[in-house]
Amino acid sequence: GDLDAFHVGGSDGAGVVWAVGEDVRTLKPGDEVVVLGNQWDERAEDIRLGADPATSASQSVWGYEENFGSFAQFAVADEYMCHPKPRRLSWAGAACYMVTAATAYRQLFGWQPHTVRPGDPVLIWGGAGGLGCIAIQLVRWAGGVPIAVVSSEERGEECIRLGAKGYIDRREFDHWGRLPNTDDQAAMDRWLAGARAFGRRFWEVLGERRAPRIVLEHSGADTIPTSMYLCDNAGMVVICGGSTGYNGDVDLRFLWMRQKRLQGSHAANARQAREITELIDRGIVDPCLSLVLDFDEIGAAHQLLHDNRQPPGNLAVLVGARRPDEGAQA
Repeated sequence: GDLDAFHVGGSDGAGVVWAVGEDVRTLKPGDEVVVLGNQWDERAEDIRLGADPATSASQSVWGYEENFGSFAQFAVADEYMCHPKPRRLSWAGAACYMVTAATAYRQLFGWQPHTVRPGDPVLIWGGAGGLGCIAIQLVRWAGGVPIAVVSSEERGEECIRLGAKGYIDRREFDHWGRLPNTDDQAAMDRWLAGARAFGRRFWEVLGERRAPRIVLEHSGADTIPTSMYLCDNAGMVVICGGSTGYNGDVDLRFLWMRQKRLQGSHAANARQAREITELIDRGIVDPCLSLVLDFDEIGAAHQLLHDNRQPPGNLAVLVGARRPDEGAQA
């Protein structure tokens, strides 16, 4: 049909397989699955030549760039997008985690040699958000030391509960935004004073004078200058979004002379989605479901996100399920 005539959104979801196409081999009607909202053409030339499917020129996001997403009674997904639903989770819990969890997993473990190692300090922006709450648990699981950046003490305490060593309240600093012109020495001095104060706060929380080997970024324009400054020599800033803007200013002296890495990361591939699902299925990682809304509240859920008024963690909406706890099995 005409895909421009309507749009079904929703890039996360969990449900029961109702029917399968003739070429499907690994699924059957009745299977309970979680969907990774990352689509690609398995016949694409770059994939056939060995590319990570998540980097393919054919890659797109289901329920966002593509149609027939999860905000409907029936959704149409490709076979490789579906993963076994963790039995212990409710439908709401299973539906809330994949986009944020798989994205964080790829950021932290998908970019060799900059994967989290035991003892690594890791700075996590938006620690109480959907990405952050998963990233904190993953860094802790790998033996790293997660330190969260948050916008309130309440959110900071939630990060500590999830395993963060501590948190930094970004409201205590005012140097956020675009990097000044590096020829304007007075403006650069003011910016550096703010960035260095932030770095000292990081040391205080960590308990030693070490820089983060990995910085998990998604906030973009307001924070990239600080992230690139603070990141350790030969460390990595890995970014999957730009919620405060897409102009990422970088003082190239920090990038080349300190031999740092600025790495883009988008969604995840099927293996990474399966591995984070395994960690959640085993109870190692909590999906951090904090709010469940009804189907007719989808608009309200988006407004909460837009206004940054959502509770810490991930949100879900009920489409077919009747209760927030429906679907969980012992």
